[in-house]
Amino acid sequence: MTSRRDFFRNAGLAGAAVAAGAVSRASLAALPEPVIMEKADTQPPLLPPNGRPYNPVVTLNGWTLPWRMVNGVKEFHLVAEPVVREIAPGMKAHLWGYNGQSPGPTIEVVEGDRVRIFVTNRLPEHTTIHWHGQRIPNGMDGVGGLNQKQIPVGKTFVYEFVARRPGTFMYHPHADEMTQMAMGMMGFWVTHPRGRHPLIDPVDRDFCFLLNAFDIDPGSYTPKVNTMLEFNLWTWNSRSFPGIDSLNVRLNDRVRIRIGNLTMTNHPIHLHGHEFLVTGTDGGPTPKSTRWHEVTTDVAVGQMRQIELLADEEGDWAFHCHKSHHTMNAMGHGVPTMIGVDHRGIAKTIASLVPDYMVMGERGMADMGEMEMPLPDNTLPMMTGTGPYGPVEMGGMFTVFKVRRDQKPGDYKDPGWYRQPPGTQAYEWTGPVAQPARRKSEGGQSMPASGSVPASEVRVRKPRGHSEH
Repeated sequence: MTSRRDFFRNAGLAGAAVAAGAVSRASLAALPEPVIMEKADTQPPLLPPNGRPYNPVVTLNGWTLPWRMVNGVKEFHLVAEPVVREIAPGMKAHLWGYNGQSPGPTIEVVEGDRVRIFVTNRLPEHTTIHWHGQRIPNGMDGVGGLNQKQIPVGKTFVYEFVARRPGTFMYHPHADEMTQMAMGMMGFWVTHPRGRHPLIDPVDRDFCFLLNAFDIDPGSYTPKVNTMLEFNLWTWNSRSFPGIDSLNVRLNDRVRIRIGNLTMTNHPIHLHGHEFLVTGTDGGPTPKSTRWHEVTTDVAVGQMRQIELLADEEGDWAFHCHKSHHTMNAMGHGVPTMIGVDHRGIAKTIASLVPDYMVMGERGMADMGEMEMPLPDNTLPMMTGTGPYGPVEMGGMFTVFKVRRDQKPGDYKDPGWYRQPPGTQAYEWTGPVAQPARRKSEGGQSMPASGSVPASEVRVRKPRGHSEH
């Protein structure tokens, strides 16, 4: 994280130019320095140095934007600019974002705070910012042409309002929205309660992240902004597994996870090993009488969900979108299904013409997770990641919820892999195996079978040439 004291001189935004861009002289004199993040790692929580106290969030593979207090007002500075984001080791994307990253930094305030956000536009076109889900004056809502003039290239605008209610919110452009959001322009906003709230319980760990997706051809760097549904990279905070950090907590911590969705489809988010309550939505905290335990919650487009749980089961627990295609990387949608197709005859012929030819998919796609095959430049394997027992065979929207009894309070470091106690792990059966029962006739009591039973149609090709009817 760096503070650019020479930011405006280097960017050609000298004082006179900024003053011409809807910033008063008084505001210009107080313009805070932009803080830039250049890492894709999860940063520690930002403990409030001043203002009202609160329990800070941890943004998965992200960070919280610092502020300064000026006459009781919290002042932030967002810089809309082109950025380079590492999606996972081995792949980078040329995106648009804020303050060096996409998504931009999380903004944390307290209910009742007056906030002033300076927004400098370093994009190649105009922009605005919409404060998604917040109660604010109409002229601060950020819809270009409706509530304000768009922020021209090279200019700085100021948004100022009171954070009126606690909750989980987002920010994103409302100017050339299809392009700018597809390029990664979005960020998280958390308004903490002022004091004890009847619907918001204190927690030990508070995480947040955004769901987003990109369509980036292998070998290229820039997303296709006109894609509607056929995305090939499904990400949390613009990171794909195994580039997504784990959520590391102490045994018996009370944990809150805030999730915002700015993709083009819904995502059923599923946690293994625990039940949780949905304690907040777009509208704020949910009444306690409406809450029930779930292990999966669906987050629709433009929605936020806040879930809470007691981390009382030690181990490494999968945490992912339950749409199976969303836990894969760089997946082509036109690939034919080759399960059951015997390649043995044709493979030798093809290999004589194409020496690097590989048989894929005739026994399912699990082999893809273990193959070491050349990839095009700047892309990711479809299934990747290695755990303590071999390939995890996942990608995209997947990470691990790590619960440890020896994790110190406030410690967010990765504790490594969990070692299961003896007798608590699945194991291979080495005794006799009964033959599976085979169907002898068709039909039932009300509709008895007629005629002979047809022969089996399916031949399953197994490793090492074995087959079975």
